[in-house]
Amino acid sequence: MAINLPSFLTDKLSRQYSPEDCSKIMKGYQSSRRTSFRRNSMNIGQKEFEQELSAADIPFCQLPWFSLGYVSGNSAESAVQKTSLFENGQIYLQNPSSMLPPVMLSPVPGQEILDMCAAPGSKTTELYDLSQAKAHITACEKDKIRGDRLRFNLKRQGASRVNVLIQDAKKLDDLFRFDRILLDAPCSGTGTILMDQPKTYQSLSELLIKNSSKLQASLISKAYRLLPVGGELVYSTCSLLKEENEYVVSPLIEKGMFEVVPHTELSVSLPLLPCDIAGGILVCPTDIYEGFFAVHLRKI
Repeated sequence: MAINLPSFLTDKLSRQYSPEDCSKIMKGYQSSRRTSFRRNSMNIGQKEFEQELSAADIPFCQLPWFSLGYVSGNSAESAVQKTSLFENGQIYLQNPSSMLPPVMLSPVPGQEILDMCAAPGSKTTELYDLSQAKAHITACEKDKIRGDRLRFNLKRQGASRVNVLIQDAKKLDDLFRFDRILLDAPCSGTGTILMDQPKTYQSLSELLIKNSSKLQASLISKAYRLLPVGGELVYSTCSLLKEENEYVVSPLIEKGMFEVVPHTELSVSLPLLPCDIAGGILVCPTDIYEGFFAVHLRKI
């Protein structure tokens, strides 16, 4: 692992993973990640969408586990941004790992859904699409500038029925109740590292990981209080570290607060790393996928 990552990170990875898994992670870090995107099914059908991509000479293949998700080539992002699909909100640039939580949460019309850390809106707009624009979605974002970006993306994607709150989700009144909650928690981003892009790892520090873990624990505790018994939560991060994943979630499972809802049908299609939570998903970084953790929980 003689790569110019912070030594504390390579030490953590070496302690957490086998040499074989560390090698897979390093290979993912050194890859050039391919462009991926999601079709907005509320605005365009599959046949017309794929015809538009072909007309723009953008190569594509559909994800095996998600009919709205596509993967293209390494240089396709700028080409996608020049298309009418992009301008009209019919396509959303998004890594496949980021598409997982809404698919796992599986929203349906009529549900009250909370996206706790919503900006820039990737998962919010996906939830809206998957619910056929008929779920009642509240999107929380505490930062005003990021909130403006969230509103911009919602408008472009035609997600007109989303209620945006510029508020820290930790401070929501406990009297609120949501059928389902998506908590894509702020994290260190150790799953998104690309060695040819130093900005993806130069700000990493042990303090950042410690503070992220503390914030994540606070957010998931709030999510628990906002759910009725039987309510469901998907917790996710783009981190590969147990401090931000298993160590945040496992105590709540062990206390009998949550049970895990497994997704075997997804697991068989993904490049996985070992996860201490049975039914949890830990995606290894590759040339397609960002490193990502996600677990579907039900309040009991």
